[in-house]
Amino acid sequence: MIAGIVLAAGTSSRFGAANKLLAQWKGQPMLRTVVEAPLATELDPVIVVTGHEREQVEAALAGLDVQFAHNRDFATGQASSVKAGIAVVPGWCDGAMVLLGDMPRVCPGEINSLMDAFTNHSSIVVPQHAGQRGNPVIFGKAHFAELQSLTGDKGARDLLAVPGVTLVEVDSDAVLRDIDTPEALA
Repeated sequence: MIAGIVLAAGTSSRFGAANKLLAQWKGQPMLRTVVEAPLATELDPVIVVTGHEREQVEAALAGLDVQFAHNRDFATGQASSVKAGIAVVPGWCDGAMVLLGDMPRVCPGEINSLMDAFTNHSSIVVPQHAGQRGNPVIFGKAHFAELQSLTGDKGARDLLAVPGVTLVEVDSDAVLRDIDTPEALA
């Protein structure tokens, strides 16, 4: 079984005063669209890491079958959110998929393709489109200790440089596109 961890703790500093995760995307908060994708797959559980504007983020996901993990250190960068999510992954999970809360175009099909490529607890599975690596990424349980030692805002990028990473070519550039600015949202 693979858990899903949606990172939704950041301050959206490049987006301006508003929290980009709460911005409207196809008639609902962008984050809700992001979270609905893993909920439509076999990922279990789906964990949402909160931080900045915790109450509003949780309210935007009302009624969805998710577990929340609050990252008190969200201002220190993405690594603290990865650690907060990994800390609550149940022991029976063989791995965890880390999804970014600002990538609303990633659909269940891409998630399922990555899950199909996951072979065991030491796997790392990364999507790519046209030769460019993207997100979300699956980390096998064997990498959880390394994920727990991350610092800063670069997330788990260094782990992805190790030999043996499985690359899955996907047809959509959704795995490359995050929403960082109001212009990107438009």
